[in-house]
Parts: sequence; structure tokens; C-alpha cells
Amino acid sequence: MPKVLSADQIDHFGKDGYVAPIRAISPERAGSIRQRLEELERNTGHTLRGFLRDRPHLLFPWLNELIREERIVDAVEDLYGGNLMCWGSSFFVKEPGEPTFVSWHQDATYWGLSSSDVVTVWLALSESTRENGAMEVVPGTHLTQQPHRETYAKDNLLTRGQEVAVVIEPGSTVALELQPGEMSLHHVGIVHGSAPNRSKSKRRIGFVIRYIPTHVRQLNGDDSATLVRGSDTYRSFHHEPVPRREFDPAGLEARRQAGEWWNKNQAAVDAAAKRAKVAS
Repeated sequence: MPKVLSADQIDHFGKDGYVAPIRAISPERAGSIRQRLEELERNTGHTLRGFLRDRPHLLFPWLNELIREERIVDAVEDLYGGNLMCWGSSFFVKEPGEPTFVSWHQDATYWGLSSSDVVTVWLALSESTRENGAMEVVPGTHLTQQPHRETYAKDNLLTRGQEVAVVIEPGSTVALELQPGEMSLHHVGIVHGSAPNRSKSKRRIGFVIRYIPTHVRQLNGDDSATLVRGSDTYRSFHHEPVPRREFDPAGLEARRQAGEWWNKNQAAVDAAAKRAKVAS
């Protein structure tokens, strides 16, 4: 018996590769988390980036609690069962009028995992609309892996500026518009992206959480994840600690080590892609 998603929503995820919108937390809780984020930004003097933007659940207890939020994890369990790990988290923030965007891409191309049993939760901490750059998806594209190219475009929020090497036809996309505290779930293989924030005053703030069932492996070397439900009998990932306070030394070290492993695994993915290109 599903806990959060209906049978139709589960079927929709299998057929089209996404489900949205789903109420994850209250608007008031979303506002409180946003306040914490913006206080952190004021203290650092800029929008979160780099070390603070990626895997912040290892640095802040209030985000480690969020990746374990019962209703969020229940929805993921409806798709992939009761033994689940958080494999990463990130903030995606677009400022009003700035040119930053996310190109059309498939996450599965670069992650080096053994299975496509991966779901990304995109949790809105602000209103997310077409005007301020809501994420868009191309339904059904999770069923076919597309070739990609890397542009390293200046304003692309993706580190490689990666994009699918096919034309995305106008009218083929769906904008996943969300209110604060709502979430979308999308499959690791779906083509998705987002346009710049064209509003004059509305920030677009999303917190992304990536979940995997424990049978998924990293194919390219060591990696880490946080067990959020059930048990892990596979032990393919190093288990991450729970931070006891902000910038807990154990969390800082886990974040440093996770980044090091990520860079090594990405280098292995790159090398494999180059070998395949030469062979073809």
C-alpha cells in the first residue's frame, strides 16, 4: 500500500519519468528553512556556492533532518522500497534578472551509478514558476539515453555546461511549477533543465535531494551516502555521519572526502567517455 503517492502517480513516474506537485512540508517550514539559508548567505556575503552549496546536509543538522523528512522519504519509498540512502543534496538558487540557467541534460550520463533506480526530489523553498525559472522536463525521455556535449557555458549552473546533443522541440516540455513546501520527483534519466529567472524581484530557491535504494553501486571507486531508511546490507557506500552542530568536524571531513571521491569518479567517467568516443 503506497504511503504518499497514488497508484496513478506511481504509474505516471514509470511512464513519464516525473511526478509533481506533491506537498512535502508546510509553507511555514519551507519559509523557516529559507530564512536559515538567507541568514547563512548574509554571513558569507554571497549566494551559496561550492563547498556550502553541495552536500550541505553534512554541514547543517537542520538540512540533515530535512533529507530524512518522513513524508519526503515515504514518497521515495513508494517508488523504490524501504531501504534508502541520500546520495547527495544541493541548493539551486536563481536571482531575479540574472542569466543563470540549466541546460537540457540527463543526470544518468555523468553519475557513474550501477542502476537507473535513482530519484531526485526538487523541494521548493520559494515559489517556482515559469517566470522565475522553474525546472522543466521532457516526459518519457528517461527511457532512452541521449548523447551529450559539454559547453562549459559561463552562466550554466551545471559545472560542465553539459547538454543533450538533440533538439528539444517547442511544446514538448512540462514546467514543474511549485509553491513553497511542494516537491517534484524526477527520474535520473529524464531530460530536464530550466531557463533564467526573468522576474524582477522573486528569487527561485530549490533544495535538491538525490535518493538511491541500497542495491545501487558506484562503478568508479569509493563513494559515500547517508542511510535514511531501512538497512544497508550491500555496504557499497561509505556511511556518512550525522552532524551534531553546524560545521561539525566530522561533517566537514565527510564533506571533504565526498568531494575528493566525486572528483576521482568524475575523472573515471570522463576517461571512459573518451575511450568510447575513440572506439566509435
